[in-house]
Amino acid sequence: MKLFGFIFILIICLGCSDTSNQIIDDKCFDIPIGFPQPPYPSDNNITPQRVALGKRLFYDSILSVDKSLSCASCHCQEFAFADNIPTSFGVRNRAGTRNVPSLANVAYHPYFLREGGVPTLELQVQVPIEEHNEFDFNILLISERMNKDSSYIAQSQTAYNRNPDYYVITRAIACFERTLLSGNSRYDQYTFHGTLTALNAQEISGKELFYSERLGCGNCHSGFNFTNYAFENNGLYQFYKDSGRFRLTHNPKDSSLFKIPSLRNVAITAPYMHDGSIATLEQVIEHYNSGGKPNVHKSSLVKPLNLTIQEKEDLLSFLKSLTDEQFIQNKIFKP
Repeated sequence: MKLFGFIFILIICLGCSDTSNQIIDDKCFDIPIGFPQPPYPSDNNITPQRVALGKRLFYDSILSVDKSLSCASCHCQEFAFADNIPTSFGVRNRAGTRNVPSLANVAYHPYFLREGGVPTLELQVQVPIEEHNEFDFNILLISERMNKDSSYIAQSQTAYNRNPDYYVITRAIACFERTLLSGNSRYDQYTFHGTLTALNAQEISGKELFYSERLGCGNCHSGFNFTNYAFENNGLYQFYKDSGRFRLTHNPKDSSLFKIPSLRNVAITAPYMHDGSIATLEQVIEHYNSGGKPNVHKSSLVKPLNLTIQEKEDLLSFLKSLTDEQFIQNKIFKP
């Protein structure tokens, strides 16, 4: 269980800074064509020094109690900063409870976790640190470890003009994560760059199906990031073990509702769903084609699609065109 009580206290302690649309340091990354400038807190402007410190921390197992895991242990670049197993394991091989989401384009997310209970990336950094089944540690003890390393002290002073502490840790990692922008798939080349040869006939057919009124995929997986960030039930189960957004709101209407994920790089982020219970993209298509299982909270948009074999293949081809090879191979993001 995520420590929502702790997060509530943390929000009070750290504060939720207003966002700003100032110009981001162009030495850190390029905003993809067709993407808006991402918002970010006014007290955490993105600079190369902050990104470098955040990347070092992202890959450092100093964050976990037994120094066995880092953020990158579960958020792997080759899987678009997601994982390739249903639920990842934490320290001492403790089993996780939810599928690891991709970090691609998290700079644009208005809230975090499957129930949307964390409002900023800075606050989200604290969740895996404190979570018993993840790092099971304390951010103050992490700063103690960092203050024993002169190189960490020097980087922290350069980036934030202070020695390593909770402020530095949360903001530096958030800075690095905001640079993880993915927007150069073949779909992007076709749509935003005007390269009409980037998609073949089958992929274009799948794209038309995806956005058709009949399928309505674009109702939920909309916009440049292929999500409207809403909370829905897609009929995965008749009865859910995970209560979804209800865990946050305690509103019965929110039972078994989960944040709609982005479909960017979806072909390489298997397995799927909040619990990783669907192994392949083909099976995901079959799930939606069936209309899902009966559930009192299931979205009215999830209904039988009656796809033909050819339409399934076309849709699959389109979804594969959302893979950004440059993103998953970019040396800038590597340790």
